[in-house]
Amino acid sequence: MSWFTNATRMWLLRSFKPFNFSNRYDQELDYESCDQLGLYVHIPFCRQICSFCPYCKVLYNEEVCNNYINHLIAEIKLVTQQSKQRKEVTSLYFGGGSPALASNRIHEIIQALKEHFIIREGIGLELHPQDVNIATLSQLKAAGVSKISIGIQSFNDKFLSTLGRKAFQLEDMRKALAAVTFETVSMDFIFALPEQNKEDLISDIELAFSIGANHIAIYPFIDFSFTKSKLKALEKNKKRKLLDEITLYCAAKGYHRDSIWTFSNNNEAKYSSMTRDNFLGFGCSATTLLRTQFKVNTFSIEAYQKRIQDGKLPSSLTSYFSERGRMIYYLFWEAYSTKVSSRNFENYFGVPLKSMYGKELWLAKKLGFATESNGDYSMTLKGAFYYHHYESFYTLSYIDKMWGLMRNEAFPEKMEL
Repeated sequence: MSWFTNATRMWLLRSFKPFNFSNRYDQELDYESCDQLGLYVHIPFCRQICSFCPYCKVLYNEEVCNNYINHLIAEIKLVTQQSKQRKEVTSLYFGGGSPALASNRIHEIIQALKEHFIIREGIGLELHPQDVNIATLSQLKAAGVSKISIGIQSFNDKFLSTLGRKAFQLEDMRKALAAVTFETVSMDFIFALPEQNKEDLISDIELAFSIGANHIAIYPFIDFSFTKSKLKALEKNKKRKLLDEITLYCAAKGYHRDSIWTFSNNNEAKYSSMTRDNFLGFGCSATTLLRTQFKVNTFSIEAYQKRIQDGKLPSSLTSYFSERGRMIYYLFWEAYSTKVSSRNFENYFGVPLKSMYGKELWLAKKLGFATESNGDYSMTLKGAFYYHHYESFYTLSYIDKMWGLMRNEAFPEKMEL
């Protein structure tokens, strides 16, 4: 379905030109002029490699991990050496991999970042269920972590087996979460697995809230071409029915929806490393988004460390936005929250949203994808599904191609999307 994403790109950008990425990059990053800046740190180590997972990761080795973190801290210093004062940022998120495997060094990374940044909205970190124990959670909380996200995927043994994951002790997790508390405890689940139904997901949701979660994320299963997973996602109609059923169930229970597939039983509980106007990424495969630039670090740990040793940024592919290109990227992730604010758009770009995309907004309302109130556009149930549906095409047409290439080449010469 690349024709679909290509046609959408040409229509929205008013251009036939593809997105161009090259190995050209700026040695200094102009992040100090960016408002609403977030931070992301990637730690690519796991105890086991899950066949369905598309992210940059390798098997955990303590010595390799410690060496990687030494270079990660050096990258932070390299990027921030230009800064004259501490920059206020929205948040800091650690992803992977399983960052909690490096729990003894998370404090060190946070302190390196705090030398140059003031973190306003807290620090989030992802955990594998096996890492949810009192000792690890205590270490993370002492380091300053205020939000955690646990990659459950499913509590159902049948689906864990399908995903190649091992079962875990629920009672141990419950006790650990009760003993060491966090502002947000999010739990991730995968939906649209073969034979999965509404009752399966409802069971996961309610069990999550009962053992200590106050936030859940229900992500769609996506069949990336470069993973070894043999699973096939549900067909479109079944997927839509399942997403609608779960959305309506959560609404009926009074759960707050803060993105396409995240819900909470407490309006203050939030966990999202993606919905930021701008962000700096550190570590292998981490992305950086600025006003005019998008770049991705190399996926190779060895190449990443060599670049840092040479005093150079580990950028692998970089794209420089056109004005409309930056607007589309902004709107795509703004819409992830199920709402788009005309006021926020105009504050960021200096032009009214309707002057740039009035026809598209009119069509979205006409098709029943969105409603408008006081300049804010909110997705309907139908709109949320089709956002998800298009996001799947986007992922397979763009992200799948980019990550597939970068897994094989540390520094590709160029790429067109």
